[in-house]
Amino acid sequence: MKSFNIHYAKTHFSALIAQASQGTAFVIAKAGKPVAKVVPFDAPEPKPTRRIGFLGGAGFRIPSQERFNEIGAGDIEAMFGGDP
Repeated sequence: MKSFNIHYAKTHFSALIAQASQGTAFVIAKAGKPVAKVVPFDAPEPKPTRRIGFLGGAGFRIPSQERFNEIGAGDIEAMFGGDP
């Protein structure tokens, strides 16, 4: 993706907007650091990422830090022949 400094972008604004309308995105930078990204208006929206915590209210609880290693201990002992 091409990057243009602010002075160049101001001077060539119409040409840059014409490029964006044709599907070419670009970045406007100030002192070499990106400030804005210009993309075509009809560009597809990025898909939202799945949020952690989607099981909220499902009744699942994580035990305290002291008891964390005991999760499923009975089931594991039963699978390996120990008494649950």
